[in-house]
Amino acid sequence: MKSKKVTFCRICEPLCGLVVDVENNHITNIKPDQNHVVSKGYACMKGLSFERFRTTPDRLTHPLKKVDGQYQRISWEQALNEIGEKVKNLRKVHGDESVGLYFGNPVSFSPLLPLFVMGFLKGLNTSKFFNPGSLDLNNKFAVNERMYGTGMALTFPDVDRAEFLMIIGSNPTVSKMSMIHLPHPTERIKAITERGGRVVHLNPRRTETAKQVGGDQVFIRPDTDVYFLAAFLHEVLQRDGVKHQRVLEHMNGFEHLKAIVADWTPEKQAQVTGVSADTLRALVSAYLKADGAALYASTGLNLGRNGTLGFWFLEIINAITGNLDRLGGTLMGQGIFDYNKLLAENPSPTNYSRIGNFPSLCEGLPTPLLADEILTPGEGQIRALFVMSGNPLMMGTNSNKFAKALDSLELMISIEIVRNETANYADYILPGTHFAERPDIPIAFTSMIGLTPVPYYQYTDRLVSPPGECRDEAWILTQLSNICGAPFYGSKALQTVLNTCERIKKIPLLGKQFTPMPERLLGMISRFGKQGSLNKLRRSPHGVLRGDWKSNNYLGKRVHTPSNKVELAPPDLVELAASRLPAMFKEELEQTNKIKLISKRERFSHNAWTHNDEAFVKGKRNTNYLYIHPQDAKKLDISEGQRVKISNDIGVVEAPAAISDDLMPGTVALPQGWGHQGSDGLSVACKTTGVNSNILAADGPNQIEPISGIAHFNGIVVQVEAITGKSA
Repeated sequence: MKSKKVTFCRICEPLCGLVVDVENNHITNIKPDQNHVVSKGYACMKGLSFERFRTTPDRLTHPLKKVDGQYQRISWEQALNEIGEKVKNLRKVHGDESVGLYFGNPVSFSPLLPLFVMGFLKGLNTSKFFNPGSLDLNNKFAVNERMYGTGMALTFPDVDRAEFLMIIGSNPTVSKMSMIHLPHPTERIKAITERGGRVVHLNPRRTETAKQVGGDQVFIRPDTDVYFLAAFLHEVLQRDGVKHQRVLEHMNGFEHLKAIVADWTPEKQAQVTGVSADTLRALVSAYLKADGAALYASTGLNLGRNGTLGFWFLEIINAITGNLDRLGGTLMGQGIFDYNKLLAENPSPTNYSRIGNFPSLCEGLPTPLLADEILTPGEGQIRALFVMSGNPLMMGTNSNKFAKALDSLELMISIEIVRNETANYADYILPGTHFAERPDIPIAFTSMIGLTPVPYYQYTDRLVSPPGECRDEAWILTQLSNICGAPFYGSKALQTVLNTCERIKKIPLLGKQFTPMPERLLGMISRFGKQGSLNKLRRSPHGVLRGDWKSNNYLGKRVHTPSNKVELAPPDLVELAASRLPAMFKEELEQTNKIKLISKRERFSHNAWTHNDEAFVKGKRNTNYLYIHPQDAKKLDISEGQRVKISNDIGVVEAPAAISDDLMPGTVALPQGWGHQGSDGLSVACKTTGVNSNILAADGPNQIEPISGIAHFNGIVVQVEAITGKSA
């Protein structure tokens, strides 16, 4: 039977609308949804290819158990019973904290699943929860929590009305805009210049966005953004480019700002950033002159050594200049209900890592500590690890050490759709679902927090049934809660209800009338957010617009700090700036002649998982390359295609060179997510020849940022040398 269904992609934040043809439980065609209320016919090649990822021959369709190094098919009953027995025994002998869980990106785009993960963790009574936030954007959560009251109080640039936009360490054309729902990113950013505004790209690399959008390229030495932003703030204060009445009414701590950035002049920052004092002053002038301006930063800033301080300065600048909470500036997200009020009134407890005593952020501990939490003996050592829809071996720090940690576990369970590099270490693999096999509403960043320049809402039914014995992750987690003696959210009553619902589903006739739990919960969320029932939303399959943004709907109305004001000078950030920036400035001065490594997003890649599709790794795309400036290549006697060695104290990798003047001298770029050669569960990816850049990224308590726990991936000092006689 053929049918046409309307849905939306869940690979990344734009959530592009799609129209799919379904026949006999297979998707036969995928097209952009021309009638989607926001994306209006926009979709990328990865979204349009998702059926190949879903139906790869490597798809896991039944539970597996590792026996003598080989995986054998087992039943769900056997898998759950054996896992439950082993988890209960480990908790009995070593305590609840001996069990940990890592939750990856793919399923986090379904807003329900984080709730089920937390329910399972609460039942286990463990604080050992890890996620990609500390590999990506925890610095923003840390700053928001202090300035605005909760980590999820997130601002975003009003791209469609801005007159000035500075994009710092971001490449929206390839990676879209982190956390922000922005289909058509290139066209919408380019429209700023077309209407007479200005776009500035502050980046060590001339990105695809800079090439296609135009605007001004300002090269900056990797991992020095914090000094540029400190000097930018210094110059704003020197010129008194401040909306004093707005600050007085809605913000605290302004009186401390001059002292915080007193030493960071435009001339001083130029010594390490490579951005001249005149250039910085000109940018400040343009920013202050614009009728609506925004500074926006993403992973290029986040993943340096001072991403938290840099983002803090950025938010201060947008706030005190009057650009926070105004059209054309930066807006505070507002979802279908006041999610941040709920968070502020029901704060999560702060847990601390056993290694380094780092605080949790949004309930997660720093993932760069996970290997040490597993390898370091003592009370609270992780002995069992659940990995849900993630590949931290590839995407985390110090990959070689992390592999040793996984190999040392007494028990590892992977919930996945393919046997990736991390899952290869699992004792049990439980087959989960692809997003096409689940009903959904937009990711929480869009639906509950409202990080979307055009507010909207949408519901999609599942498109097809899961293959074989694959099970929805919500079902898997509730079953694990039951079998591991870890009642959901620590509530025996709630677990009893869930068990009863499961039994009802198995009753002939009655079970068929029983609305599946995910749909019931999505319906409850939609009604609570005043979006109507699922049946109502089904009548608007292309999405429903939720009005438009207005200025001044945040300050004085939705600030959830104890003072109900924006806190410009949180004490621990002030202290960190004073203690950290001067010492690191000296380090930067000492290493100005050394080469720094940055990561690079690629159009045909998405983290670590698109490399298992032949269409994405054809020809020269079969590997990653070390991109190097011609000046550095000449100095190091490196030619195009020649193999080079990239090394530091953490590790060594080799890659073919690609010479490009898109980089500033002294910077090399190596795309992430490669290094699949040992992945026998990925039949295409294992034949690629790329290398894992994260082998060079340090982990452990002395290598991560102290407040956010975020890893250092960008601006790593490395040595680069030609491998004589070898070329790609």
